[in-house]
Amino acid sequence: MFTAFARAFKTPDLRKKLLFTLGIIVIYRLGAHIPAPGVDYTKVQQCIDQADSGGLLGLMQMFSGGALLQITIFALGIMPYITASIILQLLTVVIPRLEALKKEGQSGTAKITQYTRYLTVALAVLQGTGLVATARSGALFQNCTVGDQIVADKSVFTTIIMVITMTAGTAAVMWLGELITDRGIGNGMSILMFISIAATFPGALWAIKESGKLADGWIEFGTVILIGFVMVGLVVFVEQAQRRIPVQYAKRMIGRRSYGGTSTYIPLKVNQAGVIPVIFASSLLYIPALIVQFSGSNAGWATWITDNFVQQNEPIYMAAYFLLIVFFAFFYVAISFNPDEVADNMKKYGGFIPGIRAGRPTAEYLSYVLNRITWPGSLYLALIALVPTMALAGFGGANANFPFGGTSILIIVGVGLETVKQIESQLQQRNYEGFLR
Repeated sequence: MFTAFARAFKTPDLRKKLLFTLGIIVIYRLGAHIPAPGVDYTKVQQCIDQADSGGLLGLMQMFSGGALLQITIFALGIMPYITASIILQLLTVVIPRLEALKKEGQSGTAKITQYTRYLTVALAVLQGTGLVATARSGALFQNCTVGDQIVADKSVFTTIIMVITMTAGTAAVMWLGELITDRGIGNGMSILMFISIAATFPGALWAIKESGKLADGWIEFGTVILIGFVMVGLVVFVEQAQRRIPVQYAKRMIGRRSYGGTSTYIPLKVNQAGVIPVIFASSLLYIPALIVQFSGSNAGWATWITDNFVQQNEPIYMAAYFLLIVFFAFFYVAISFNPDEVADNMKKYGGFIPGIRAGRPTAEYLSYVLNRITWPGSLYLALIALVPTMALAGFGGANANFPFGGTSILIIVGVGLETVKQIESQLQQRNYEGFLR
């Protein structure tokens, strides 16, 4: 990895792309520290150490690189874009018009991208309004005595300005990500997610050391580092694992020219769903606690939800989290990979799987294989997501601030591997000498 980066910096055009990407990252991190208008930065800092950033709030805090609770101009971060992308991906299966656009190629993809931008802005307005309203009421920092004073001016004009600023910040983040994709290295949105998550690691690690009780916290600190290395190794191994289904294309004569006769394969990843099931499960499990928080009810059902779904180390929460991740893994794979469509495309171009008839038998075989490899993939996702809570249950303060959580590790490793692959592929294009010199 480090060798690839060293060689890339020696190549002039790649060096220019890497420096451009680093410049965009610096701008992004600067924006994550500029307070939104109307926010009392001093009081925010007083409350931030006492904040309980679990559940969906913790997820948004992670994707914003710590800017959410700081209430900065980039407070919403990349989360509205991620949500919009997931919604459009799900709607593509449901709405025929979007499915037709997806099949049109580059022009259809460009239109879907434009719809994603519009939806991102709309979601940014909704999330920004919710964040400002929560900050004004003091509910953002429930354990802070000055939580209701972080927005001193509670007029409608100030609220509108704050929402517009955060929405513009989200649009700017989206634009910065697209600039990286066009002129830099790697996928821009993925790079910004990588930076947001990595930026929270040092603070989270030091917080675990400070809150530890064994040997001034160094035992907890060392345990977390060890667990992190083990989890990274496991994630790299599973993310690279795939089932390769061989495909043979028959020879066809068109005029005097022969086409086909080649052998290839269909790569089916063990973790075909990626990090999406973990995000879905985390968001869904936060809804009951959110309902109780805004209802203010003290009824029996509210007490039961508070006892079992607020703290992430509760057995019922962990069991529900596990089952939801497995369910969403199968659900997302079912809507993102269509065996019938793959089988039809293979049949159209004269392809077949050795020993399997083309058409319907091929689709059934692909579906069978996909279901079998999704089981270990879904169990792996659930294990990765639950390891932080289970491993730190014996130490004080096992919570969502564990830096090597399932979502963060999956994104960090996935984006890192993909970026290095892109750098290496571009290096091979520029340094390829061929068979003749």
